[in-house]
Amino acid sequence: MRRLYFLLQISLLTVALSAQIPSGYYNTAVGKTEAALKTALYNKVSAHTERTYTQLWTDFQTTDKRADGKVWDMYSNCTFTFGTDQDKGAHTPECTAYNREHSFPKSWFGGEVLPMYTDLFHIYPTDGLVNERRDNLPFGEVGSASYSSNSGFSKTGSSSISGYSGTVFEPANEYKGDFARTYFYMVTAYEDKVASWTSEHLAPYPYPALNTWSVALFLKWNTQDPVSTKEINRNNAVYGIQGNRNPFIDHPELAEFIWGNKKGTAWSLTTGINETRLDFTFIQSANQIQIITNEPNCSYRIYSLNGVTVKSGKIDYNSFIETSGMHHGMYFIELQSGNRKSHKKFVTSN
Repeated sequence: MRRLYFLLQISLLTVALSAQIPSGYYNTAVGKTEAALKTALYNKVSAHTERTYTQLWTDFQTTDKRADGKVWDMYSNCTFTFGTDQDKGAHTPECTAYNREHSFPKSWFGGEVLPMYTDLFHIYPTDGLVNERRDNLPFGEVGSASYSSNSGFSKTGSSSISGYSGTVFEPANEYKGDFARTYFYMVTAYEDKVASWTSEHLAPYPYPALNTWSVALFLKWNTQDPVSTKEINRNNAVYGIQGNRNPFIDHPELAEFIWGNKKGTAWSLTTGINETRLDFTFIQSANQIQIITNEPNCSYRIYSLNGVTVKSGKIDYNSFIETSGMHHGMYFIELQSGNRKSHKKFVTSN
């Protein structure tokens, strides 16, 4: 009876979470490959409700709120209060104020041009000073840093990646996948415009739209930094405001079918980069995570980006794991039962 209860609970939670993606939303992309797949996604997500630049301040309170109610900044480890710390004009020192950052710089698409100028999928609240230091630099990986934010959270410097030797901005590891999926969205949602944009990341064609070194970089980040609960929640929140979704958050494997090692293979709703072999529901709150599974006896391990285990133990159907003592940052939780294993990424705000 207890097992039946938890199976029912899992079923209800799964329905609730998956209901965020409307039934059939991506059906027109099924069976497509490469450029045709990208165009099918463009036709689905390009039309959306335009925001005003002023409305973004209020939107952030829905799209970018941490579990503790503070501003979720992906450029720094600062703690900001909505409204109170909103752009004050001065941005020095770091952690003085947050502003509206076009992670895909507006100069690349011509400035204050709608709808790109107010598209929430690439605009995030960020520390003003770090934003200024980033300027309109392309994303990349830094060899020798010329600037680092507090605790080395993000940095600028000469590129260390093959194919580009200029100066780049490198975000924290825990958000690299977020930004990769942001760029996949931008060159897809604006497929009709991207060929005329100017950036070190872009190729002057609707497809592939990204140049060779950028494709390699963003595919790498997409794989190394999987979609997190934070990213899923933001996608749902933006959908509630704009009426469109980022398909590369809903289905991160799409990038491989369009630009990567699955080119030439028809995409379906059931394919993915990493096949999940053990299903579990993950719910995060301020000081704990809840794991619900239909397995009677699972082992879990929480580990950091560098592979260090910070917590481990056993769970049974429905368990709560405290995270209040863990430092702010990105972690992975791995669940295993027998020879079946799966993992999810999450970020703590402690």
